[in-house]
Amino acid sequence: MAGFGDIVQKAFYLGVGLAASAGTKAGEKLTELRTQAQKLADEMVAKGEMTTEEARKFVDDMMKQAQQPSVEQPTKTPEEPRRIEIISEDEPDSTQAKDVDAMRQQVEALQEELRRLHRDS
Repeated sequence: MAGFGDIVQKAFYLGVGLAASAGTKAGEKLTELRTQAQKLADEMVAKGEMTTEEARKFVDDMMKQAQQPSVEQPTKTPEEPRRIEIISEDEPDSTQAKDVDAMRQQVEALQEELRRLHRDS
């Protein structure tokens, strides 16, 4: 079983090495971001678009934002189609009202046919 202990030890060292490498790369990226944000802030101060205090706050805010973990919104799949109701603000005239009534009757007939088909199958 000495071989199993060596494998566990190597796996542990591999994990530690990967974590250290990721930490180093993250630190490098943060340093690069700070440099770029500071350069942008310096340019804006030189142009008179912001004060030195605003520039310092800008860089600090950028760094805080970069260090926060990103929160992903879970995608939600609907279980059934969403119902849409069409509301008309205009008063329908008598011919439109008849057309609407005829369409409602057709929809009801189709729904009944669909229910019947589901029961038969």
